Amino acid sequence: MTFALSQLRETLVKHADPSLLEGDSITHGESPVGRNLIDHSITSSEPSALDRLCATFGLSDFERNLLLLCAGVELDASFPILCAAACGNAQRTYPTFGLAMTVLQGMHWGAFSPAGALRRWKLIEVGSGSELMSSPLRIDERILHYLMGTQHLDDRLLGIVEPVTVTSDLVPSHTQISEKMVAAWWVEIHDFLKLPILQLCGNEVASKRPIAALACHYVGFDLYAIAAHALPTNPSDLKQFKLLWEREVALANCALLIDCDDLEGADTVREGTITYLCEWMRSPVIITTTERKRSRLRPLLVFDIERPTTKEQYTIWEQALDGTSEFINVQVDNLVSQFNLSVPVIQAACSQASVQWRQIQESGGQELGVQELGVQEDFNHLLWNTCRAQARPKLDDLAQRIDCAANWEDLVLPESQVQVLRDVAVQVKQRAKVYERWGFGGKSKRGLGISALFAGVSGTGKTMGAEVLARELRLDLYRIDLSAVVSKYIGETEKNLGRVFDAAELGGVVLLFDEADALFGKRSEVKDSHDRHANVEVSYLLQRMESYRGLSVLTTNLKSSLDQAFLRRIRFITQFPFPDSTQRAEIWRRIFPKLTPTEGLDYQKLGQLNVAGGNIRSIAMNAAFLAADANDAVTMYYMLQAAKSEYIKLERTLTDTEVKGWV
Repeated sequence: MTFALSQLRETLVKHADPSLLEGDSITHGESPVGRNLIDHSITSSEPSALDRLCATFGLSDFERNLLLLCAGVELDASFPILCAAACGNAQRTYPTFGLAMTVLQGMHWGAFSPAGALRRWKLIEVGSGSELMSSPLRIDERILHYLMGTQHLDDRLLGIVEPVTVTSDLVPSHTQISEKMVAAWWVEIHDFLKLPILQLCGNEVASKRPIAALACHYVGFDLYAIAAHALPTNPSDLKQFKLLWEREVALANCALLIDCDDLEGADTVREGTITYLCEWMRSPVIITTTERKRSRLRPLLVFDIERPTTKEQYTIWEQALDGTSEFINVQVDNLVSQFNLSVPVIQAACSQASVQWRQIQESGGQELGVQELGVQEDFNHLLWNTCRAQARPKLDDLAQRIDCAANWEDLVLPESQVQVLRDVAVQVKQRAKVYERWGFGGKSKRGLGISALFAGVSGTGKTMGAEVLARELRLDLYRIDLSAVVSKYIGETEKNLGRVFDAAELGGVVLLFDEADALFGKRSEVKDSHDRHANVEVSYLLQRMESYRGLSVLTTNLKSSLDQAFLRRIRFITQFPFPDSTQRAEIWRRIFPKLTPTEGLDYQKLGQLNVAGGNIRSIAMNAAFLAADANDAVTMYYMLQAAKSEYIKLERTLTDTEVKGWV
């Protein structure tokens, strides 16, 4: 490049007006920058940056020299004076198209056109001026740094795209996917529009970028990522982004990952932008999505990204816990069985739990009761709860998380029903042993989900039963709002159900589909497209329940409304009966918290009130408010007033038999 600048300098001197030159130093001197460039070019046997740039963008000799003319102004202090002298105007200390026409050989008008390589790729910028040929020209800063041997991302892309670094902790199953991606791109294709788009699909978001980064590293690409919501949608901004990125690809061998994992499906404008870039941007493109996309023109290869296998997760846990304490390994089976976590989440959970554990030890073990529970149990309790927090799904718009305060003592049910609930808890706790170590999980993935149906009229304790199970299993309980899930639009219900199960797959969640008969009623004979669609929704739900690795609980007020084909695929079914007077009396006995002041309550008489457990709780709470307002203890008098209000709500008549002898 130094030799080329020197020749160009001599050319300017030949065309310069001597009266505008300041002295012999300009015509015979040598710039310090030039000496540095000479030293660098002598030590390098590779093609110069200038030669690579010209080859990359197909510059003619005239375009090459015009670009050099713009670079010379930045690199050599004599060039501005020589430019002014060559055009005969002391004020024009900058290159222009007119100057290039005068001093450079091989001129062709295409070099000045917006479609020419110099302007199309924004290698030079045309400043403001009244005439095109006299407007000042300036080399693009990114191109100048490239010619000087410095690689960096264009500053107009900074903050929009970010580099993705290669990590060394990929699990074997993910490394295999990277190798398959390499094979897809390991071809001699010079036109990137013919290179297939690689789509990483699925809900294992955390592993997609490391997988893509490793694949690009093998191929020789530097990977950058852009979030879908950061893509410009304005046509002019989008055009500039596309051009600048394509230029980066040409200059620095880059690949772009478009992150669409958080993109809302209803954003049609953003979807159109993504489709346009994928189809028409000359760049290696990787796109990450939760659902599969289609490509109309450009070939697309889909790779489904799953979370690490059970065996891989076991290894990750052991590595993350290595050096903490030897007793912790005893609980790894339970962690892997319950929580389906990615590598960074497992590492974060272990780190967080270890930090908290050290703080507890420094405080003398009082915060979590180490002295009472024992060190091993207490640390594993802490680690388990940390995993619960890490795995907590984002379901705020489709589900409600329920704080589970109820325990086994709060349930008033026949022993047979209680035993069914205990059997459910046992299967959830022991599934790692049965599915993994004893091999039942290897036979078929279908039917491994643990599901239960709780049937009974409103208020008989179905939701409380789910709470008891979640508390026993130390898991979060999410109540699914079916009114938000079910949609009148074809296909939307399945999408909403898919979001629920996908978010819950991390583990740590019991799914409660309340009033399930609203969605899972008797499947009708197919008479029209709506009937066919309703059956598709039910079939999809059954499929997801059977493959869901957690516990799903469904409640219904009317078991007879459910299809027998559906019931056969539920593992546990139990009826929550309407409580008799003895059971109601027991519920009354347990309903008041210990801190509630009571006086003279007759639980046998209260048991004569013919209501379910849910109504009993409502009456008890309303009576407590009445007593609190009177600054009194809860007595039978307040219970009677609350019962009257409850019966008005139920639109029932309170009989003398039910309240005889209350007051």
